[in-house]
Amino acid sequence: MEHPTARVREIVLETDRLLLRPWQVSEAAVQREMWTERDPRVPPHRRIDAEGHPTLEDVEDWIRSWSQSGSPRVLAAERKASGDVIGYCGLIPNTDGSDDEPELAFELLRRVWGQGYATEAARAVLGWAQASGYRRLWATVRDWNGASRGVLAKLGFVETGRVDPDEVHGDSLFLARDL
Repeated sequence: MEHPTARVREIVLETDRLLLRPWQVSEAAVQREMWTERDPRVPPHRRIDAEGHPTLEDVEDWIRSWSQSGSPRVLAAERKASGDVIGYCGLIPNTDGSDDEPELAFELLRRVWGQGYATEAARAVLGWAQASGYRRLWATVRDWNGASRGVLAKLGFVETGRVDPDEVHGDSLFLARDL
């Protein structure tokens, strides 16, 4: 069987309301907006810093580099009805750097929270992952992030018992789902 990452550049997934597809450089502002909206409990390296980094140019460069990469990655979540990008969902190498059991990652703009888009997008990614031969996926979530924990529970992820304690930003919980 061909390794799942061999076809990552071709991934386009469709749901009733969403098109999940590779990012375009012209959409860097959407991704940067998500950085500005992040909860203050999110570690500083995942938020806009005092010097304004990452800049729009930084995000554009990341998108360019992703298009060259063959590893699992996140896809832009575009609403089919309006054509606007509202966030991302996809697979990233898990915390040990392995592509064999990647991590499910998703994030949406605040204005679309609570409308079921994260669950819808993640179900499509799970279906693709299973069809591509992945046997297990991981997810990490801060203990205080009840909304994301709820999405992961709906998708069948279960806590593994592994916790990375962090008194400042909240403990990171490790969840897994067999496919």
